[in-house]
Amino acid sequence: MGQLEGRTAVVTGGSSGIGLATAVRLAEEGAYVFVTGRREAELEAAVKTIGEDRATAVVGDISVPGDLDRLYAAVRARGKGLDVLVANAAVAAFVTLEETTEEHFDQTFAVNVRGTLFTVRKALPLLNEGASVILTGSTAADRGMEAFGAYSASKAAVRSFARTWSNELKGRGIRVNVVSPAWIETPGGTAAFGDEETARAIKEQVAATVPKGRMGQPEEAAAAVVFLASDQSSYVVGNNLFVDGGANQV
Repeated sequence: MGQLEGRTAVVTGGSSGIGLATAVRLAEEGAYVFVTGRREAELEAAVKTIGEDRATAVVGDISVPGDLDRLYAAVRARGKGLDVLVANAAVAAFVTLEETTEEHFDQTFAVNVRGTLFTVRKALPLLNEGASVILTGSTAADRGMEAFGAYSASKAAVRSFARTWSNELKGRGIRVNVVSPAWIETPGGTAAFGDEETARAIKEQVAATVPKGRMGQPEEAAAAVVFLASDQSSYVVGNNLFVDGGANQV
């Protein structure tokens, strides 16, 4: 029997990268998983990877309130509430201060901040006593990375949410924590670097600076999420768990 047997989970941005790896692990541990994302074909493929008897896909954009309502209507229809919420969906791009436009700023905050807030806000009626909420942050929130200003600020907001919501939801026994990855091999990460050639060069540079000596894998971030979702982390509240190969720690 898995650590999450009989529980219900939601993973936003669950069609690829860390989100998909997380959904797979949650299902392996016994949870039934609802995954959401903007691309239907990728979501359908994700459900096949997770297991069609263990997952449901709901197409949607977390920055659109009506899409979140449809997601939670599907969860509600299952009739078992919600035990694990992984607010993972986000957007990222390398844009310097000089290059920053209103459109870039608004999109970044609409998804990463507003979208995360309402992902959790709209889930509140469904969250069972003792549920676990895990927000995907980033080590960028604690660093001054060039060309990552709006993204880093948005992830700093996510970290702040976890502290506040931990206090606001403690009466229901709901724990809120953050997983902050860095330098994980994901399609989204490659896209943020621009083209494949640029991405490859940057990744080689990064690997040389990480104490672990390599980029991380989505499954390694997913393992941290599963820990925070399970009873093994029952005394972990408001924490920010770095998954970065030691890059920001040593």
